[in-house]
Amino acid sequence: MIKRIHPYVESGDLDASREFYVEVFGLEVAMTDPVLGLRSPDNPSAQVIVLPKNAETPTPQFGIDVGEPATVDAAYRMAVRRGARIVYPLTDEAWGVRRFFVQDPDGTVINVLAHLSGSG
Repeated sequence: MIKRIHPYVESGDLDASREFYVEVFGLEVAMTDPVLGLRSPDNPSAQVIVLPKNAETPTPQFGIDVGEPATVDAAYRMAVRRGARIVYPLTDEAWGVRRFFVQDPDGTVINVLAHLSGSG
């Protein structure tokens, strides 16, 4: 089950980005570490993730939150089985997500993730 899909944008000035998305679109700050997460107050699954420049290597273009760590594992196995290029290994991050990055057939980098229990 996909919980949400959110785009990633890079910013050289996180404060300016926060002001822009909050003031222009009415988004609210959902998190500030390790990235700036903004969401709609009316639809929390509508989100934008703002990355500091060069925060991720490679930089994903968007994230797919699949809801459960076991679903991340299943997506990882399927990506490997299909021969997709894994560009960031399956990892439990200190900030509470299980994730990996995979390239689609055209080279778009996708962050496939789920929050670990009690963290999201």
